[in-house]
Amino acid sequence: MKRYNLLIVLLLLIFNVTTAQKKKSPAADLSILKDTKSKIEATVPLVIQHLQAIATKEGDNNIVINGKTALGKEYGILESEWFLYRNNMKNCIMNNSSKKAKKCMEYHTQYLRNTFINYANYIFNLTRKNGYLGVEGDTKFDFKPAEIATKLNEAYFNANDAAGRMKADQKREFLGTTMSDDNKLTPYTQLAQ
Repeated sequence: MKRYNLLIVLLLLIFNVTTAQKKKSPAADLSILKDTKSKIEATVPLVIQHLQAIATKEGDNNIVINGKTALGKEYGILESEWFLYRNNMKNCIMNNSSKKAKKCMEYHTQYLRNTFINYANYIFNLTRKNGYLGVEGDTKFDFKPAEIATKLNEAYFNANDAAGRMKADQKREFLGTTMSDDNKLTPYTQLAQ
């Protein structure tokens, strides 16, 4: 009997060691952060292009000026929430047990999702067909809040599982990449030129 127990323990140990050492395993893939960043940033020039079409039709450049100001406020809200989300998710994983981390992450993902929905509603309503001042045409955005939030949630849950197999320093380094400048939103003033 004892030999079988020892064999099971050894097999479990080998499995845990090999899975913890896998490089670029799907469980540790947080590339969705860069994808999300790109999708958010891509909305700004499309909205400004629509505002420019309205301004040209109406012969009033104040439409672009005022629209850019309003869009900047909405983007600013999203920019600060994006920063808080990444930091809070990192802290959820670093400072909690796996079960508590998941509850913590679900809370922050729901809050980000609501912020995404508010931003999406703003830009969709502004640019919808036959919308403001009767400018024809739909602006197509690759920005779907529910889909993005679901993918982010899955990626962080997988990251939590991967971090559970890492040593403290590895875990800190791995989760620290979520706060890198590569995942930070480009300031609105640069996008709105």
